[in-house]
Amino acid sequence: MDMSVNPKNKMKLVMIGNGMAGVRSLEELLKIAPDLYDITVFGAEPHPNYNRILLSPVLAGEQKLEDIILNDWAWYQDNGITLHAGWTVTEVDRVKRLVHAKNAAGETISAPYDRLIMATGSNPFILPIPGKDLAGVLAYRDIADTQAMIDAAASYKHAVVIGGGLLGLEAANGLMKRGMSVTVVHVSPWLMERQLDDVAGRLLQKSLEERGMKFLIGAQTQELVGGEKGRVKAVKFKDGSEVPADLVVMAVGIRPNTALAESMGLHVNRGIVVSDTLQTTTDARIYAVGECAAHRGIAYGLVAPLFEQGKVLANHLAQFGIGRYTGSLTSTKLKVTGIDLFSAGQFMGGDDTEEIVMSDPAGGVYKKLVLKDDKLVGACLYGDTVDGSWYFKLLRDGRPVADIRDKLMFGESNIGDAGHEGHSKAAAMADTDEVCGCNGVTKGTICKAIKEKGLFTLDEVRKHTKASASCGSCTGLVEQILMFTAGGDYSATPKTKAMCGCTEHGHQAVRDAIREHKLLTIADVFKFMAWKTPNGCASCRPAVNYYLISTWPKEAKDDPQSRYINERSHANIQKDGTYSVIPRMWGGETTADELRRIADAVDKYQIPTVKVTGGQRIDLLGVKKEDLQAVWRDIGMPSGHAYAKALRTVKTCVGSEWCRMGTQDSTQMGKDLERAMWRMYAPHKVKFAVSGCPRNCAEAGIKDVGIIGVDSGWEMHIAGNGGIKTEVAHFFTKLKTAEEVLEYTGAFMQLYREEGWYLERTVHYVNRVGLDYVKKKILDDHEGRKALWERLQFALDGEPDPWFEFDKATVDTRQFEKLSA
Repeated sequence: MDMSVNPKNKMKLVMIGNGMAGVRSLEELLKIAPDLYDITVFGAEPHPNYNRILLSPVLAGEQKLEDIILNDWAWYQDNGITLHAGWTVTEVDRVKRLVHAKNAAGETISAPYDRLIMATGSNPFILPIPGKDLAGVLAYRDIADTQAMIDAAASYKHAVVIGGGLLGLEAANGLMKRGMSVTVVHVSPWLMERQLDDVAGRLLQKSLEERGMKFLIGAQTQELVGGEKGRVKAVKFKDGSEVPADLVVMAVGIRPNTALAESMGLHVNRGIVVSDTLQTTTDARIYAVGECAAHRGIAYGLVAPLFEQGKVLANHLAQFGIGRYTGSLTSTKLKVTGIDLFSAGQFMGGDDTEEIVMSDPAGGVYKKLVLKDDKLVGACLYGDTVDGSWYFKLLRDGRPVADIRDKLMFGESNIGDAGHEGHSKAAAMADTDEVCGCNGVTKGTICKAIKEKGLFTLDEVRKHTKASASCGSCTGLVEQILMFTAGGDYSATPKTKAMCGCTEHGHQAVRDAIREHKLLTIADVFKFMAWKTPNGCASCRPAVNYYLISTWPKEAKDDPQSRYINERSHANIQKDGTYSVIPRMWGGETTADELRRIADAVDKYQIPTVKVTGGQRIDLLGVKKEDLQAVWRDIGMPSGHAYAKALRTVKTCVGSEWCRMGTQDSTQMGKDLERAMWRMYAPHKVKFAVSGCPRNCAEAGIKDVGIIGVDSGWEMHIAGNGGIKTEVAHFFTKLKTAEEVLEYTGAFMQLYREEGWYLERTVHYVNRVGLDYVKKKILDDHEGRKALWERLQFALDGEPDPWFEFDKATVDTRQFEKLSA
């Protein structure tokens, strides 16, 4: 069939390959020159453009094929693109400028071009060993490979993955989730040696072994042994040992797909050689982009540089002629089977470099920063990658780090005046800071789209900006930006927003199920609600644990291992690994005896810093973990719960007892409130304040509950917030007696405890349900209010002080034992 007719008289653009880099180039071209070309695309696979990076979740059963389609069939039609899916290009005649292709049925077609894009990608490398052609031996590169692995998992038991890089580990994880017994064979000394150093690689191996994955490190595969019907049955190694294998997946690397280019006479050297305009050095009418292209001797395999190439290619095809691709400094931020990893630059270090290292194997965190000539030149992060983009920015910009060297390891939030409790990573970023490295999307671009287009969900942000749409490693950061830009929380999003990747259920659905079906353990919840991940994750376990104990006090048992480290240690961990101890001071009032005990403890345990907090307490900073129990014992004061999602402080002024302006005894009222509710766990931290007169010296107007003394009694204000985005509390009601203050405050707190979503402050809870709803529940329903107050008192009765009642509070005291050198 001849396709040389072009009724529109446009230039003819043909692209060979229908993958992510090539189609992104077309998207960029259509933005700036939508009517310049008549576009034809040949794709060897019978699918529209899909996200190859997300094949792993498809293999693991977490997503379906339709979930990873980037450009559906309609997109090609809407943009006037002729797509030949399932057609393989067999020949290109550069003299006649014709592309020839055929399909599986043997049919052939030809298409003329004025400009040609080679986007042929790469091929998986298959080890040249005996048995490589047996049935059951697969690569892991496309949808067909993924489906073949899914089919094999339904019928066979033993799988061997050759290659312990990212792709191999994701294949192994997916096959394990499909029920197979999986062994990973890796010839190098540690996993993912191109992205991780030896320490991080071994931490990763240990974590994966705990999940049931088996490893043969340093093993050299000699041959694949066949069995019945020509199917693989075992893998044999050079030392003579064997492991059974019904399925063998080779994930040992990729090679640029250059066979067609070589047949065309194009210059090939580690890929199709291109200039800074992505034109092939052999033929200026022909471009190459993506994994098949070699630019300045480098063929990139990561999606971010390929998308950068696509922008330059589109710019040149649009005849603007101003774009140049000069190469990419790459970083790798990955999530391997739920474990966060990041590396960039010279992360292995070297003789002429310095290394700053923080290693906490038990906590699953490892960080290594490599410095040279007062600049950050490399980073390797395991378990905690939240500052990866910041480190990459420092590395890319070449900024001297002498002035921040002592704080460098502890992340961006510790640079400058971050405050004792830190702050939101998203809020701290500048608009020009990059959020999505794959697609080059800045925070400002995301915020602008959210505000101008009224976006409220992660999927909408992905659709309009492409942020988090590729590798997905920036998803959490995009969610943070969405939270504070779209109103401070997910209160504006649909209530079906999933709690996390472990489940499709939202917070409200989980709360409702726990109450309606009287679920009493985390395991009960995961089983009843068909959790995708059997053991949950660090996001959902603390939330479910809180929902259980707040819904069924005295019946559901608190699980300390499902709490964050601060709540397990009952002290605030600091950036240097020491702890902060803040004893409770009722209403901010203390005594000489308490102060003496504090001073003696500071001297005895050589605590370096003593600070008065904004909540009118004393903070002991720099306590060693092994000293915590002794410090608590010696100061002899109750836990201030400064580390917990609980009532933190009740700030007071001196009130009518001392102040000539005071109209009510605010100090006593504050002490009464704090003593009534000090053991109260909540969806998030809670702060009260009581001012003795309308001058409001205790700043009651920005607290979760603010009580202000007036001539007739007290004013109650609720849902204030003095955090990153200050929210003034709502006036709620006037009250006459101290007893009413306790009852109304307790009822509001219990309503919030029973209905708030985990990590949702009172301001966001009230915004979500509406102030009128809260007034109806507390002010209008007298019996309901009293019942709420009674339920709170029942829940708090007998609640232990974790600093002194270790057994009752299920505190694992082994964590405080000093480790031997």
